[in-house]
Amino acid sequence: MSRNSFSPLLISAQSQTIPLRPVVAGGREGDYSEADLQRLIHAHPSCLPIAEIDAVFSEPIAICTELETHAGRIDNFMVTASGLPVLVECKLWRNPEARREVVGQILDYAKELTRWSSSDLQREVRDRLNRGGDPILEMVRAVSPDTDEIQFNDALTANLRRGRFLLLIVGDGIREGVEAISEYLQAHAGLHFTLGLVEMRLFATPDGGRLVIPRVLVRTRVLTHTVVAVPDGHMLVAGDADDADAGPASLDPARAEVMSEQQQFWSGFLQRLRLDDPEQGIPKPARQGYLNFMLHNNAWLNVYRNQRRNEIGVELSSNRNTAGEYAMRAIVDDWPDISREIGGTAAVFTRADGRPTVHDCRIFPNADAPGARDQMYDWLAERTNAFVNALRPRVRSAAADFQRNEA
Repeated sequence: MSRNSFSPLLISAQSQTIPLRPVVAGGREGDYSEADLQRLIHAHPSCLPIAEIDAVFSEPIAICTELETHAGRIDNFMVTASGLPVLVECKLWRNPEARREVVGQILDYAKELTRWSSSDLQREVRDRLNRGGDPILEMVRAVSPDTDEIQFNDALTANLRRGRFLLLIVGDGIREGVEAISEYLQAHAGLHFTLGLVEMRLFATPDGGRLVIPRVLVRTRVLTHTVVAVPDGHMLVAGDADDADAGPASLDPARAEVMSEQQQFWSGFLQRLRLDDPEQGIPKPARQGYLNFMLHNNAWLNVYRNQRRNEIGVELSSNRNTAGEYAMRAIVDDWPDISREIGGTAAVFTRADGRPTVHDCRIFPNADAPGARDQMYDWLAERTNAFVNALRPRVRSAAADFQRNEA
């Protein structure tokens, strides 16, 4: 696609037309570098067209530049008063790495931050700014004085763990082929983060100032699709879809009684369930012995009930040879760290098909005793919430790694 280059005209009060000189990266005195672009964004975060990308991240507060992580230094780190993180990577398109490499880099930053809490972030920001206390909260309160400390830090931790970020790649000019980054973003982000590619053109004004013209080139779009996940050991047969809407009278009487009881159990469980993650999809009450909470297209939590054994449990599952299975194995490899976060009696075990996974279960010998069902609901709801909190961001991050490696 061809583009026309232009220089804006400044019309003075005396009707003089003054062409503005574009400020380009390098080459001439007074032009700028990536560090200059970082400083500009840090000093004037409102120059970013965030409302056009995702309005929920509007009006971020600049915290610091060059924030240190194990994946590298984040050029610009910001946060909204509601606890939503904004990460900015500045690249001048003349640099060879300012193509797909920068996309992979900012996704690595996001993956790393999903392992952090607000306390981890505070520590790194204190080190970067050489300040004590809670500099993030202090800077947020300077803009939004009524910010509640507990609510802000809880929201920040939750958003870090869920990977709820705005990721922005900001560059100077456009070069042929840069639009291909759009496809790369869509393929590797998995639509789990909000991502934007922003062109930032600068022009010198007669008084020595700068005219900034930002433009959104790429932003992720939300796609709606339906996924049918069938856990190992189960079968999807013709007619199941119809049965899901059919009344018990249309089924075999014995099967109808069992399915009706199962549906009542899951309906009661879902009424009791409270998830910290507002973006986690919740299935409808099923007539089978399990519910699937989708963490990714090919990975899910199998929340199950085995009536014969009076057992309930939660298990991470995936389709074979997919990003979901890659994520499941990555979680097993990191289990010593993850286990402390999930708590309970969760453990790694080997399935009948030889694949390792993560599982927790409990047996209620007197499942029909008064109050037993409430205890089952409470245990299963707590375990489901803990698994979602700990595993969903890690599944998404690992799946993004898998997709990037496959590209």
